[in-house]
Amino acid sequence: MMRNINKAVWWCTISALIIVPLFTGISNDKHIPDKVNAKEEVITLRVCNWEEYIDLGDWDEEELIELDNGAEIIGVNPLYEDFENWYYETYGRRVRVEYSCFGTNEDLYNQLTLGDTYDLVCPSDYMIMKLMAEDKAEPFSADFFDTGNKLNYYANGVSPYIENVFEENKINGESWKKYAACYMWGITGVLYNPEIMTEEEASTWSVFNNPKFFRQVTLKDNVRDTYFAVLGYLRADLLTSRDFLNDGNYKEKLADIMNDVTPDTIQAVEELLQDMMGNVYALETDSGKSDMVTGKIAANYQWSGDAVYAMDLAEEDNVYLKFAVPRECTNLWFDGWLMLKDGIDGNAEKKHAAEAFVNFLSRPDNAVRNMNYIGYTSAIAGSDDDGTVFSYLNWCYGAEDEDENVIEYPIGYFFSGDAEDEKYIVYAGESQIGRQLYSQYPSDEVISRASIMGYFNDEETKNINQMWINVRCFNLKDVPLAIWVVLGAVAACIIVLAVKHRYFS
Repeated sequence: MMRNINKAVWWCTISALIIVPLFTGISNDKHIPDKVNAKEEVITLRVCNWEEYIDLGDWDEEELIELDNGAEIIGVNPLYEDFENWYYETYGRRVRVEYSCFGTNEDLYNQLTLGDTYDLVCPSDYMIMKLMAEDKAEPFSADFFDTGNKLNYYANGVSPYIENVFEENKINGESWKKYAACYMWGITGVLYNPEIMTEEEASTWSVFNNPKFFRQVTLKDNVRDTYFAVLGYLRADLLTSRDFLNDGNYKEKLADIMNDVTPDTIQAVEELLQDMMGNVYALETDSGKSDMVTGKIAANYQWSGDAVYAMDLAEEDNVYLKFAVPRECTNLWFDGWLMLKDGIDGNAEKKHAAEAFVNFLSRPDNAVRNMNYIGYTSAIAGSDDDGTVFSYLNWCYGAEDEDENVIEYPIGYFFSGDAEDEKYIVYAGESQIGRQLYSQYPSDEVISRASIMGYFNDEETKNINQMWINVRCFNLKDVPLAIWVVLGAVAACIIVLAVKHRYFS
């Protein structure tokens, strides 16, 4: 009986091998779909990114973007699902993206510390530095940087300005470029209501301590961002002095000042911040945008991408907000893709898929999809023969026929590395001055006074966090006078009772 069953199985197997290819027309090559080629394993790519930081598709037909270079862009599916299809069509292998999100850099780091394993993550600059310093980052392969490969959209399309920043900045002697691919970038500044506040008033970190705007300004509920702003205010006289601005080593000295976390400086920042807390409406993370739109506050410390979002949202209610960059300096920040050693774990196929994911998101049309959805600025400028990203800028901000006053806004530093490159001038309506275009692509002058806030060692991090706890958890200046009166009365009663007890007992 068993022999007959085995014989039947043998005949079925032979028949399947002969008949199935005749009906399917599929050969035994690398393009065999998973359902036919049972031996082919699906590559699982675990990706962790910021919340709402990738285009999720589901665009309406009227949302189609038609650019003057002929490109037509629309998002139907989430980009990470489109990547799965693209990878199979391009490389003949199935990949499944397990996509998850984190809320803060610290949340991501805690997840990794508690044992969560990811292949590809997208932290901010200082967390990139921290993970590099702790030897947790997997370097990109040499093939990833081969500009002769047209599928290497990142190497062929990254902005020369961004590439230079990633090349120059190092951790333990190794450049960021070796381990991280920039995704989005921007600066910080002051989102303000020009009906309440002038550009001059908004263009300084001291605006958050200006009594004219008592309880009408907000700072970030984030120690690094707020420390940077307060330090800029603390060192304002030096930062704006002619000698300092004309110093041949200006950029290096600016970085030194804005990364000063010596105990004396931290103490000075804490004292100034304690004073400022009496003037600000609140510390916030995300509510500042809506508070600006509703008119609850006059100014908000903001990241450039969120400033664009807030300005767009406010326009729907005929409120026109603006963005100012403090004259003292601004913080240049980045979010970038980083592969993790624990996740890749020496798996060449997984590493190839991770690098391909970065390249797919760096394809100019996908960079546009992300910018359109997120509101932040992609690191991708596009190759010399692809004008998609610059065409998108003109689509967003180019002057309309009815605009009488047109301005020239040069951004060659980002696209070609030449600030004077006439090929990369946006001719925009005068109404764009200090608004979305200015926020998404800061001028060369603004970039010249931008500084990156670096990675702090454990002791420095401990000290700056303690300063934040001192400010965040208990601010004596926030205690109302009435409370002090009550506390004083209670203390007096206790003293009187103690005296009576001593003399009458």
